[in-house]
This record gives sequence, structure tokens and C-alpha cells, in this order.
Amino acid sequence: MRKPVWLFSEGSLKRRDLLGNKGANLCEMTSLGMPVPFGFIITTQTHLEYQRLRQRIPEGTMEEVKAALLKMEIRQGAEFGNPVNPLLVSVRSGASVSMPGMMDTLLNLGINDEIVEGLAKLTANPRFAYDTYRRFLQLYGAVVGGKGIHPYTQILKDYRQQHGLEEHADLDVGELKEIIGLFKKIHLPPDNPWTQLENAIGAVFSSWNNPRAQTYRRLNDIPDSIGTAVIIQAMVFGNMGQNSGSGIAFTRNPSTGEKEFFGEYLMNAEGEDIASGRRTPRSLNEFKEESPILYNQLFQLQKTLEEHYRDMQDLEFTIQENRLYLLQTRSGKRTAKAAVKIAVDLVNEGLISEKEALRRMDPEMARFFMHPMIDPQAEKNVLALGLPASPGAVTGKIVFTSEEAQKAKDQGDQVILVRVETTPEDIHGMQAALGILTTSGGMTSHAALLARGMGRTCIVGCKGLSVDEKKQRLILEDGSVIRKGRLLTLDGSSGEVMEGRVPTIDAHEDQDYLTLLSWADKYRRLKIRANAETSKEALTALRFGAEGIGLCRTEHVFFHPESIDVFREMIFAQSPEEKQEKLNQLSAFQVRELKQLFKVMDGLPVTLRLLDPPLSEFLPQAKSEIEKLARRLGRETESLMKQVGALHEKNPMLGFRGSRLSIIYPEISTMQMDSILTAAIQSQRNGTIVKPEIMVPLVTSSGELEVILQNLEQTAKQTFLRLGQNIQYKLGTMMEVPRACVQSRTVAPQVQFMSFDTHDLTQLTFGFSREDSGKFLPDYIERQILAFDPFIHLDQQGVGNLIRMALEQSRKVQKKMEYGICGDHGGDPRSIKFFHRIGIDYVSCSPHLVPVACLAAAKASI
Repeated sequence: MRKPVWLFSEGSLKRRDLLGNKGANLCEMTSLGMPVPFGFIITTQTHLEYQRLRQRIPEGTMEEVKAALLKMEIRQGAEFGNPVNPLLVSVRSGASVSMPGMMDTLLNLGINDEIVEGLAKLTANPRFAYDTYRRFLQLYGAVVGGKGIHPYTQILKDYRQQHGLEEHADLDVGELKEIIGLFKKIHLPPDNPWTQLENAIGAVFSSWNNPRAQTYRRLNDIPDSIGTAVIIQAMVFGNMGQNSGSGIAFTRNPSTGEKEFFGEYLMNAEGEDIASGRRTPRSLNEFKEESPILYNQLFQLQKTLEEHYRDMQDLEFTIQENRLYLLQTRSGKRTAKAAVKIAVDLVNEGLISEKEALRRMDPEMARFFMHPMIDPQAEKNVLALGLPASPGAVTGKIVFTSEEAQKAKDQGDQVILVRVETTPEDIHGMQAALGILTTSGGMTSHAALLARGMGRTCIVGCKGLSVDEKKQRLILEDGSVIRKGRLLTLDGSSGEVMEGRVPTIDAHEDQDYLTLLSWADKYRRLKIRANAETSKEALTALRFGAEGIGLCRTEHVFFHPESIDVFREMIFAQSPEEKQEKLNQLSAFQVRELKQLFKVMDGLPVTLRLLDPPLSEFLPQAKSEIEKLARRLGRETESLMKQVGALHEKNPMLGFRGSRLSIIYPEISTMQMDSILTAAIQSQRNGTIVKPEIMVPLVTSSGELEVILQNLEQTAKQTFLRLGQNIQYKLGTMMEVPRACVQSRTVAPQVQFMSFDTHDLTQLTFGFSREDSGKFLPDYIERQILAFDPFIHLDQQGVGNLIRMALEQSRKVQKKMEYGICGDHGGDPRSIKFFHRIGIDYVSCSPHLVPVACLAAAKASI
């Protein structure tokens, strides 16, 4: 039987989903005998019915509310709507997941012109009574009346200025009555307290779908389907004079995590006065000196609550005429540093286990310990806001080409590379720059992906700026101009682009953080590898705890300035001999790079993907660059331009790339296989333990794989014969095409491992272009066509089912198959939980996401 209303004395924490976080906690505090003003809760289930009924309170609910309110009246010794002895109530929201400040609250409900006079007589405090009425009118008109808070605050501001008053608390009874009159002209609430209450319940229910609540849920991955409860609670008043007040307290410092009772309070004030920032609050240390008895009572209550909940608590309290009340408790919001310290300290104090500490951690908090951050106290001039693609805070001179970035770095300058968008040829410029800023693209664009892999601070899709490449300048929305060489600061955690140099602070890896990571290593099953192309990136990966390289894009070396021309000469070679000469030169570059990588990854697996991008990505596009290449090759420009044009593809994502290159141009994959094994054997002779895993990209059928692997295995035999030495290696395939997934039973017998490139698999499953989806995905998400961006969180129902199907089929024919994930889904906690559940062996992500993945994998195991 549906029970829409629960008294505080009936519920408990076990009913959090039904009663909401705030409501369940109030029930729990009531059961502990704490001084909680009595009340009741309208359930989240009732809210979901309200939404299904198109914003109508379900039949029978108000009758249950009236019955509960009668019990509240008996408890409180006052009567709702009675002018002689009035009971006023608050109406608050409370989802099962805390959403502080996102939904609406109404206070002092049940007051009108008659009742305010009765309240003044009852308390012998007319100023308090009329201040309470003023507060009610302000919130009711703003929320239920839909007028917003601004017209009310403007009236108060103007009135105070006209009368020379510094604070609202300075208003006397006559002045409060004048303001009440002005407020009524904005919106006049109904006189009937029961009508007020019913309207307020509907308004709080409806606030679930206000823009800020929707945005908060989207940013924090809170489902729309959970709904909110409504808490109706007897009012207690902190605005009755200097023997009354309100405050907020934390059982530990929310910034540092130190075990110290921390908080602020105001006398003759309501909680909203502190939250709004209208008045400067005082420290609890002052409260301890001024009211030691009340302070000690509050101290004991907070201690009991922390021990009961076994977590740092955030309390709201009110003092009414020297009597202390608790209005709510919840797990306190905290910085990443504080979260880690509190978790480790609670384990050391015996309150929670290591597993519980890991279960409570948000893996994303690990990012805090890996990057410098903007000093919160620093002054800053924000010029524009983009998408925070890769965290960190950097300052540098702006440049507009990769060549300028490289040149500046060589001269010892620190720069920020500014582009409309980046291409693979910008890789050296991105490597040279401290940060990357683009005016187009999304969180999974080329710039974003590479920047995260390199650990570069990056902001993308900065619409408030436009790039004038010809004049080497940035143009702001107001028309002002920033020229090449000017200093900008990027905050990759917030997306802010700031003028000049803004001070940063270091977020050092501290002992508590390292302790938490060691616990994660103890309990996780998934191995964590990193995506890395260079020895420098590999060193970073090792520093952050990577257990191997899960994706090395071997073509990376061919984009270097010293090798790109050789690669282009290989493409346009006019004889087999000329082509082989260029392949030999490219092999030397590949061997040198891989030996450095193997040395760093001594004893750990390194997965090397063979050439994947189409040949057109290696070619110049500008006519001047093609002319330069023609002169170097001794060819006619017009003829070369035709060849460049012939290699152009309308849809390169689905074009002549990956396994198709290995089949049509087997000499390229032959060169790469020989280079990999040569580098491995030479490294082994130098005492390095090498575990190479060679991966074929973009496979669609077992037939493709058969042709390619036959060539690779034949090449291996020739290399071993040439060098007079063998080495163990694995052959595998990158699973990024839906057909390969559904036909995995035919692919599996030929390989020893499968690595799922979930980004390309997402593109091909949805039919979305990763680079262009930013034009429509935000609208899809806003209109709830999609719940989230599938390039950020894995689509478990579609893409995830393809992966699961591939595992189930391939295991039937290849019992010892190893399964991995590469791409940024490998660093996404939500996706990692899914990968753990279906039996993936390892995930690979950018080096700076390795600690995030470690914590997420541990949570998944626990």
C-alpha cells in the first residue's frame, strides 16, 4: 500500500531512496534523540507520481499531510493557521543524492496579516514577527509566485540606502511594515495557510526540473528518474534577537581534512543569511568564548554524529532563545585533498575499513594531485570560457602555429598554442607548448585527446574567441584584440581563459594520497596500462602507476619534423628500390624510438599498433608546402598536386586506413614488424626485458587478419634469421568495427589478445563523427534523447553489448584470450565499472588518468 507521508519518527537511513538524503538523516537524528524540530516527509515516489500527473499532487496526499501536521502540532505545542499560537513550517527539497542549493526552499510558511500580529503578541517581539513575515513574502513570491529573488533584494537594497542602514537586521518594526507593503505589490500570497502549503509543495516538487538542478544532475551523473522528497518541518527561529542565531558547522575542516570542529555562525539571523553571503559570519571559536555551554552541547552532538555516520558531517543549526536545534546533517562536501585525508584518517581511527574508504572516494579526485592549480586567492581577469578538456593551470605567450611553438621552446620560451582546431601535424607544436587553446571541437576532439595523453593543459571549443591566423591575433567578443606574444593563463579544470599571468599553487602528492593508491592496488582486479608513444610519456605513465603500455600509436614517430619528409618521399617513390630506401630510413627512426620506449618499460608489456591513419594525413595541404615538396622530389608541382588530390578521401574515417593499408601496402607493415622486433632484440641484448604485443588496427574480417598475420609472421622469421636471435611476442587485433565484434569467434583463433578501441567503436556504432558530434550532441542530451555523451561515458546498452558479445563468442574458441580497452573510456570511472563486470583484463588510458583508473578499478572490485 502506498504511504506518501512519513513522520520523522517513522523513517531511517535504510529508506534513503524513498525519503531522500535530508529526510532520512532527519529521521536518523530523531531516533538518536537529538534536538530536531519535528516534521514529516512527502516521498520521492509521490514526486514521481506528481510528474506523471503533469504536476498535480496525487489524490489523497494532502489528507495525509494534514494528518501528519496534526501530529506535528501536538509535538510542538502550536497550531498551524492559529493566530493565537501559530505553528510555522519550512518546506524543503531532498533527493536521495545531496544537491545543495539546486532546488527551492520556502521558510516561515503559514503566516499572514492576522497571524503576524498574533506571533508578535505571543513572543512579545514585534520586530521578530514582522521580520519573519518579510522573509516569508520574499521567498514565497520568488519561488511560488515566480518573481525571482531580484526585485525583493533590490527593494531592500534601495530602502537601506535611503535610510542609511547597513544591514537588514537594522530595520525596525515600522520600516519592516513598509517593506512588507512593497513586497505585497510584487506578489500577494494567499491568506489561507493550507493553500500556501499546497502551493509550496508543488513549487518544491517542480523545482526538480529547474535549469540549475538539471545542470547539476548532468554534471554529477545523477539520474533524473530518482526524484525528490519534500520535507515539512516546524520552524525554529534564529532571528528572535541576540540570544538567537544560526550557523553551519563541519565535523572536520572541509578544505584541509584536519580533524578540527570547523564552522561559522551569526546571531539574530536565519540560515539563509549565512548562505546568501549578505552578512559576514563569525568563527565558531568566537561562539565557544561567548556561549561555552551551547558550544559544548553542539560539540558533543557533532562528535556523536560523526561517529554514528562514520564520515565528516555538515550540520545546520539554529539557536532560538538560547536553545539549540539541529536542522539537518549530511556528508560534507570537501576538497580532493580533504577527501583523501579524511578517508585515511577514518581508517587509522578504526571507524571505517580500507575498502569502505575506497568505496567512498570519487576517483576523479585523483586529478587534483597531478596538476598545478590556480591559486583560489588570486585576482584574475577572465576573457572567455571554453570546455575544460585537460586539467592543469599554465601561463605562456600565445603563438598560432606549431612551428612557432617549437621555435619558442627551443629559445626557452613558454607558450600556449592557439588554433581553430589541431591536426596530427600539430603534434610537435602541442608537445612544445605548455597548453593548447582551440576555438572549435569538443571534449573528445583531436586536441583534447592528444593533450590529455601528453598531460598538456587544454581548453577546446572556446566560442567567445575567434582566431585571425593571417594577422596572428585573437579577437574577443567585445572586439578587443590579443596579439601574438601576449601572456594568457589557461585553467584546464574550469575552462577559463585569463589575461596575463595568474598565480598557481602546487598540489603535491602527499602521503595520504599514496596510501589510498596502495589500498586501491591491493583490492583491484583490473590491470591499468597507459596510452603512450614516447619514452617521456612512458616515464610519466610509470610515475603514476601504469603497469604497461596498452596503446602505442607507432605512426607517431613519422610525424616528427625529421621523418615526415622521408615518409612523404616513401609515398611518392617512383620505383620499388626508391620506396625500400625510404622504408629503411623510416625503420631507423622507428627502431630508435622504440628502443627508448622499451628501456623505460623494462619488464612490462607494450602494445604497438601498426600504421592506422590514411596516407593523406601525412601529406601537405597548402599549395606552398606541396611546391616545396615537389622541389625536394624533383617533380612537377602540378603532377604532385594531382597525386595528393588522388589520396584525398571524402570520409577518411571509413576509408583507406588501418588493416587496409597493411593489405595493399604490405611493405609498410613489413618494415614496422621488422623494426619492432629489431628494437626488441637489441634492447634485450642490452639487458632490457621486452614484452612486445603487435596489434593490427581496423579489422573487419578474419580474412583480412589472415593475410596480414601471415605477412607479419613471415617477417618475424626473417628478422630472427637476420639477427640470429628470437624473442617472444604476441599478435592481436584492435576491435573497433562492429562487424569484428559480432564475428569475434572467427577472429579469435588467429590472435592472442583483443583490445577494444571504444572511441572508434562508438563512432561506428552510432554513426557519429567524433569531431563533429559537438554540433548536435548537447541538444540531444538537453532534450534527453541521449542521457550522456557516449564519447565520455561508454554506451553500455549499445557499444557495451557489442563488447560483451565479442567476449562471449571469442572465449568459446580461445580460452586464453586477453582482453583490453584503449581510449579515454579506459579512464572513465563509470565505464571502468562496466569493464570490470564483463571480465576485461586491463584498461589503458592517458598517463594522467592512470590514478583515476586505479581508484575506479578498486571501487569496481569492492
